[in-house]
Amino acid sequence: MLRNALEPWHLILLLAVCVLVFGSKKLPDMARSLGRSMRILKSETQALRDEGGNTP
Repeated sequence: MLRNALEPWHLILLLAVCVLVFGSKKLPDMARSLGRSMRILKSETQALRDEGGNTP
């Protein structure tokens, strides 16, 4: 059912919509911010694993 859910033209269409909605000048800043957020999330989850977060 989901075998062809995300084809290359879907990604192109999604990118075009993002450029139209946010503008091409804001996209690099948004991508940078998303990268920082992902790094923070990764480090926090790693810290929880190292801590032994076995609390229910």
